[in-house]
Amino acid sequence: MKPFSLLYYLVSVALFLLALPLLVFLSFKQKYRQSIPARFFLFKNSAFSKENSIWFHVCSLGEARALKPILNGLKRQSILITTITQTGQNEAKKYDAEVRYLPYEMFLPFWIKKQKLLVVLEAEFWYLLFAVAAARGAKVILLNARISDKSVNKYLQFSWFYKRLLSYVETIYVQSEVDKNRFLALGAKNIEVIGNIKLAGEIKKNQEYIKPDSELIVAGSTHEGEEKSVLNSFIAYRVSYKAKLVIVPRHPERFESVYLLMQEYAEKNSLTLSRFSQTKSFESDMILCDMMGELNNIYAISDIAILGGAFRVDVGGHNPLEPAYFGCKIITGKHFFHQKELFKYVHHVQYVEPDEIHKALIKSQELPPSMVEETIDLSSVIDTINKI
Repeated sequence: MKPFSLLYYLVSVALFLLALPLLVFLSFKQKYRQSIPARFFLFKNSAFSKENSIWFHVCSLGEARALKPILNGLKRQSILITTITQTGQNEAKKYDAEVRYLPYEMFLPFWIKKQKLLVVLEAEFWYLLFAVAAARGAKVILLNARISDKSVNKYLQFSWFYKRLLSYVETIYVQSEVDKNRFLALGAKNIEVIGNIKLAGEIKKNQEYIKPDSELIVAGSTHEGEEKSVLNSFIAYRVSYKAKLVIVPRHPERFESVYLLMQEYAEKNSLTLSRFSQTKSFESDMILCDMMGELNNIYAISDIAILGGAFRVDVGGHNPLEPAYFGCKIITGKHFFHQKELFKYVHHVQYVEPDEIHKALIKSQELPPSMVEETIDLSSVIDTINKI
C-alpha cells in the first residue's frame, strides 16, 4: 500500500473507533437497521462471489433506478451492485445482479476482489474504493458525475486530495459543461458531457387509481419541517378551492410523526383524514401515503405536485422528472442544488419559499402542466462498457 493510502487507511480506522458508540446506537433505528450492520460490521455482507465482472456502485434509490437503461443495454455481462442506503439496496435487488452494501472504507482492502470495471455514479467519492479497485485491476469510470454549487468550494479547498483520487479514474461522464469545468479544476482528465442519465429512465406507474372528482394535490418526498408549510398552505387554499391533499414523506420511518401532524390539522379544521395503506382510496380531505412505491401512481392522477426536499437548505431537492412526466403542475423550493441539472429540462415549475406555497397553488390555476422536452443518448456509455 502506498504511503498516502496507508495514512488514509489508518485515519479511517481511527474514525471508525471514535464513531463506534454512535454506530451501535444508530443500528437500532429502523432507517439504518440493515445498512449500518452491513456496512460497518460486515453483517450478512460478504465479498462478492464473482470476479472479472462489471461492478456498479450507487448511493440510494434514485441512482439505483437510473441504472436500468444501462443494464438493459449490456451484453451478457456479469453484474455486481453496491449501495449505501436500504432503499437503494431494495431497488438494486430487482435487477439480475449480485447486490451488496458498500462496506466502510477500512474494510475495502480485504473485501474487494478483482473486477473488470467499476462504475461509480454521481458523487460517491470514496478514496479507498477507487484506489483498491484500481489496484486489483479494475478500470474506474464515473457516470452521471456532478459537483453541486453548494459543494464546489469544499472540493476546490481539498483539490490536492481529489486530484489524487481522480487519478485512478479513466473516464468521467458528467451531467453538464459546468460540471466538466469543475472536474477539470480538480485535475481530472477524459471528461465527456452526456447530460443526466436519469433522463433515460423509464417512468411508469404500477397501479391504476381512480382520480377524485376534486383537485388532487400531492406533496411528494417531503422532509421534516416541510409538511407543516404544505399543510398551512393547503388549509388556506381550501378556503377558495375544492381540493384534497396527499402527503408522501420521503422516509418511511417518519410516517407516524407526519400522521400525527396531519391529525392536528384535520381536527382543527374539521377535515377528514385517512392512511392510504388502510383505504387505498382518495375519499378523505387529507391522506397520508404510508406505503413505499406509490408516488408515481399518485402523480398519475394528481393535478399539482409540491415536490419536497427543496424547501430546506440541507437536502438539495428531488427528481422532478416523475411529476412532470405525469403532467403535474410542479411547485418546489429554491434549494434544489442536487437536482439543478434535471430542473433545467423541466418547464413550467414554480420555485418558491415555504411561506409562498399558498400563492403558488393559486397561481397554478393559470399555468400549463409541467413537462420534460429533453432526451439523452447513452449509447457511448453502453458501448464503452460492452467493449471492456
